[in-house]
Amino acid sequence: MPELLQPSSNIWRTERADEFAIIIDADNYFAATRAAMTSAQKSIFLVGWDFDASITLGRPGKQYDGPSHVGDFLLWLTRKNPELEIRLLLWNPGFLSSWAKVANLPYLLRWKFHRQITVHLDGNHPVGSSHHQKILVIDDAIAFCGGIDVTAGRWDSRPHLDNDPLRKRPNGTSYGPWHDASSLCSGPAAKALGDLCRARWKLAGGEQLAPVNCQRDLSSVEGAISFGSVILGISRTTPAFADQESVSEIERLYVDMIMSAERTIYAESQYFASRIIAQALARRLKEDDGPEVILINPIKADNWLGELAMDTARARLTAGGAPIYVHSKLMIVDDKALRVGSSNFNNRSMRFENECDVAFEAGRDKRLSKQLVQLRDNLLSEHLGVRYDEVTQTISRTESVIAAIEDLREIRKGDQSGNRATLVPYKTPVMSDFQEWLADNEILDPEGPEAVMEPIERRGLLRGLLTIPPKLGMRRTSGLR
Repeated sequence: MPELLQPSSNIWRTERADEFAIIIDADNYFAATRAAMTSAQKSIFLVGWDFDASITLGRPGKQYDGPSHVGDFLLWLTRKNPELEIRLLLWNPGFLSSWAKVANLPYLLRWKFHRQITVHLDGNHPVGSSHHQKILVIDDAIAFCGGIDVTAGRWDSRPHLDNDPLRKRPNGTSYGPWHDASSLCSGPAAKALGDLCRARWKLAGGEQLAPVNCQRDLSSVEGAISFGSVILGISRTTPAFADQESVSEIERLYVDMIMSAERTIYAESQYFASRIIAQALARRLKEDDGPEVILINPIKADNWLGELAMDTARARLTAGGAPIYVHSKLMIVDDKALRVGSSNFNNRSMRFENECDVAFEAGRDKRLSKQLVQLRDNLLSEHLGVRYDEVTQTISRTESVIAAIEDLREIRKGDQSGNRATLVPYKTPVMSDFQEWLADNEILDPEGPEAVMEPIERRGLLRGLLTIPPKLGMRRTSGLR
């Protein structure tokens, strides 16, 4: 058993992935999911937070077999294969439901009586919570798990051009650069994610589904960063609701990874508003020989509610081109462990939403250790707008990831090409008393269902600072570097 990944603590279960890969940005992700679904033999299971049937599944403007829009594409798949069963399980936020979109209504009506396509809208969660998982399982043999929903406003390519003409919503309006990440696995790990989807399906009012027995080989996926075969851990967040017990494996995994780090913690997250995560990082940063911490966030949330709820909390927890919105949820610790999934650094993802992440550790496998560092530097080269070899050489020269980032940022300042994409330091904004009150009392980002009804005087973003509850299994794991 790997040292870091512990069933019944920070993961639900471990299974072998015959192949595991990281997919960066939706240009690669949409193309990969389209190819995988095209070859589906028996089953497609899509679990999502949001869905838009009118988006192009793939690169806009490119010619594919079958229709480009995902709604028509799914119908085409059923005509092509009468034995194929397609199930969509989506979050039902009531009147805000994604199916209220004009683009989705024609498909909902066509699918309602379709023999091969079934849609469930899942509202089986506490008031104010959501189903935030993003999982796609095909034939129980191939699965995707990460932070990318099949919806509008997600497609972008890795250069993240300021004004990419392909980056448009179905109605023709443009949106800004968008950075995201997901993962791909095959073999027993994919079947395990299928088991998770089937359990969710039944809780949402669906029938008891049997696993799919279908042998498939995974073809190469363009743009995917392959790690080969790994032992993959699956972590969940599940809020307590009705007869369902709470699960906080993801929170435990985050803290255990932070506490196991010796040199570097690299993380990308849409938000930074979790009290527990902030305390764990603060504890490590107090150490004389603690790890460097690199946290990549967007400049601000992409909607007014997220900005009000999450950006204010981030400000309270930390002392040229168009902004690139960071929506990915990924962490790499040293050269030893990686996790990616749907969870953010906020209280909701730790205790209040339904989330799913996957993780693996390199152990003594030097090949995997090297690949983890290469992935981190690959991502830094994208964020800094420099070549990969510039990142690796600068880190080698400075012997510090943070020093290398600062050096490369200075180089970008003098770039006369007009393309100055780079990272910028976070600056704590000036906040009103109301914004501080919202953040400090976690009004819009509660730590679970019970916290929603908790009196204001018992809440507090900053309470118990530098105190990590022992039940989270916080430790420095021997052998991790």
